[in-house]
Amino acid sequence: MTTPELFSFTPTGGRVESSAFSLPFKVLATALIAPAVIWGGQLWTSGTIAMTLASSGWLFAALCLMVYTGWYIYNGKTTLDNITLEQTWVWHKRAELRQLAYVKLIRMRGLEWLIAPRLYTKTYAGKLAIFYASSPDMLVEFQRMEAELKALRVRR
Repeated sequence: MTTPELFSFTPTGGRVESSAFSLPFKVLATALIAPAVIWGGQLWTSGTIAMTLASSGWLFAALCLMVYTGWYIYNGKTTLDNITLEQTWVWHKRAELRQLAYVKLIRMRGLEWLIAPRLYTKTYAGKLAIFYASSPDMLVEFQRMEAELKALRVRR
């Protein structure tokens, strides 16, 4: 059994950083989260929801989860250098480029302004990760990475 050749990739310009999600997507997230938080606050202050630990706890937990996710939608960053691909998100994602066995860029052309393109990755250890990016520069690097890894795998 032969050992697979390790993947080597260097982004143009060295290091590329991108917001994970576009501004329209961030606005949409806010448009969904803010009314839910307002509604939850109204339920609580009006006494509509029984002030039991169970009912108010579930409401509070759901709203906190929505706000927590929204925070990462606004602040999530994807970073690519010659060693790793990383994304700050609810959980930090990291893939070492030399360990990549497969990558696939998934995008909805024409809707990229709203639906963030994503790079599906799989390592030789079987670890799967999906990285989102909204900047054109990062998308170019994702495309290059996909083509170069595919060429390397076909060559061997």
